[in-house]
Amino acid sequence: MAGERQARLADRIRVILAERLEKGLRDPRLGFVTITDVRVSGDLQHASVFYTVLGTEEERISSGAALASATGMLRSEVGRQLSTRLVPTLEFIPDALPENADNITALLRQAQERDAEVAKLASSAKHAGDADPYLRADAPDED
Repeated sequence: MAGERQARLADRIRVILAERLEKGLRDPRLGFVTITDVRVSGDLQHASVFYTVLGTEEERISSGAALASATGMLRSEVGRQLSTRLVPTLEFIPDALPENADNITALLRQAQERDAEVAKLASSAKHAGDADPYLRADAPDED
C-alpha cells in the first residue's frame, strides 16, 4: 500500500515540477532541464528529483545552481498542488543516465569494430595442419 502511494506521489511531483519548469523560472542560469525521475521516501517526507540538462558541462553546473536556489519556490508550488498534510522536501540530483548511455554506446561501437576485425581475419584463415588423408571428399557424413 505504501509503495503504491509513494509511486503516485512521486509521479505527481514529477509532473508538477516539469510543468513549472516548462513555464520557466526567472533565473537566467537555468538551461534546458528535463525531470527524469522522482523518488519519494517511505515516510513521504523527502523527494529526490533526478534531472538532466541538455548542453555543456558549464550549463549543467549553472542549471544545478539555479535549481538549488529555486528549491523553496518549487516546493511551495508542489505544496499548492498536492493534497497532502506535509510537503516533502526536494533534493535535486543530476542524473548520470546520459553519461552512462554515451559510455555504453562507445563500448558497443568498440565491440562491433573488434567483431568486424575478427570476421575479416576469419574469412581469410585456413585450418592448421595437413588435410586428413582418410577423409574422402565424396563420402557422406556418418554420425
